[in-house]
Amino acid sequence: MKPGFESFPNILSLIGDTPLIKLNKVVKNFKGDFFAKWEAYNPGHSNKDRIALHIINEAERQGLIQENTSIIETTSGNTGFSLAMVSMIKGYECILAVSSKSSEDKINMLRSMGAKVYVCPANVKADDPRSYYQVAKRIHEETNNSIYINQYFNSLNADAHYNSTGPEIWKQTGGEITHLIACSGTGGTISGCARYLKEQNPAIRIIGVDAYGSVLKKYHETQEIDPKEIYPYRIEGLGKNLIPSATNFEVIDKFIKVSDEESAHMARSIARKEGMFVGYTSGAAVQAINQLSEKGEFDQNSKVVAIFPDHGSRYMSKIYSDKWMKEQGFFDSNHTEVPNKIEYIQ
Repeated sequence: MKPGFESFPNILSLIGDTPLIKLNKVVKNFKGDFFAKWEAYNPGHSNKDRIALHIINEAERQGLIQENTSIIETTSGNTGFSLAMVSMIKGYECILAVSSKSSEDKINMLRSMGAKVYVCPANVKADDPRSYYQVAKRIHEETNNSIYINQYFNSLNADAHYNSTGPEIWKQTGGEITHLIACSGTGGTISGCARYLKEQNPAIRIIGVDAYGSVLKKYHETQEIDPKEIYPYRIEGLGKNLIPSATNFEVIDKFIKVSDEESAHMARSIARKEGMFVGYTSGAAVQAINQLSEKGEFDQNSKVVAIFPDHGSRYMSKIYSDKWMKEQGFFDSNHTEVPNKIEYIQ
């Protein structure tokens, strides 16, 4: 090609280097400056692109993946999509076990990327043979020439963010970041970013966002798993009913819990006020900022970065559906439907 012709070899070249965007209207009454690390700018529209590419590249380097290898994983949706995208480009089969809590949009997206999908009941214990953890393990055992990514217990999960997301945030803030707010599911994002940022400045506050119905916050505080903490909740990609070894609790300063309802409304508010069409966990991150601000966590000098993990298009049948919101009982005098601005011309 002639000099000056510009292109990328494939879509995987676009992973990483996502923008840092200042938040304005949703945080206007809070002390400090607040920024979103918007991971929807990745080609697969989520931060899971980073771990999918890193883990598969490393497996290739170690000779764990050969031609015709099947990539198998447990996922709430985003990791599965990223793995399916990377697998398709690299020529591997992708088999995914997903939770029934995953939105229909996410499941359809996985299928559109060529993945074989097993939908497993969400409200069963992790050791139940029907759980998506156990189903993925069984498929791996039964499938020759397969590799189980196992993001919850894979140290490469956090390494991907230590090598990319953390350094990006440090550079983009000029080292002025005082707080990192990140939802914790597998714990790879918060752990990898925290490890890098703490190495640069140990005073940076790392705050994990957990869900009601999850065990992470109490485990961080007591080092014990309390079964009474576990009950069904609606947020995808946040919280756990087990303790992922990918989570490094030592580099996390505290956890804060947010509700399904407030997080859903906050995501919708971000879309309307900031023009950013964000996912459920992005709403959870800003809801955490809201609660932390009320508790006096920030001051005028705070420079707060929140990870916005994915794009709102994956939640059209959930938080952006008035029908679904009504079914959850999420509308009341304080939270109402989006005004109907659709008019059909006959």
